[in-house]
Amino acid sequence: MATIHKIGRRKTAVARVYVTEGNGKITVNKKDLETYFPTATLQYKVMQPLAMTENASNFDVKVNVYGGGITGQAEAVRMAIARAMCEVDAENRSILKPEGLLTRDPRMVERKKFGQKKARKRFQFSKR
Repeated sequence: MATIHKIGRRKTAVARVYVTEGNGKITVNKKDLETYFPTATLQYKVMQPLAMTENASNFDVKVNVYGGGITGQAEAVRMAIARAMCEVDAENRSILKPEGLLTRDPRMVERKKFGQKKARKRFQFSKR
């Protein structure tokens, strides 16, 4: 099996994932998974597609991720790994799709408008 390259996005985070056959080692930006994503929740999010398809110890995953915050990055990595698992075996799609792991979340931060404090908040109104 050759290297599988997939991209996942969430908010402004972009994750590039390279999946090869191996023994389950996950490297994120040249760091170990536990070092880069310190909380158990974020580690669970990243491991979710591998655990659901029962491939946690079959593949080595190398990740380059940038942009956004730590949660957005974890979810971008999750999406990229889920896409890679679908390419490994087409039957994985029926497992991952109902959980929403293959759906790109379109929600982004709303832009700030001029004449306002934030996107929707206005400056304080003074009648007199």
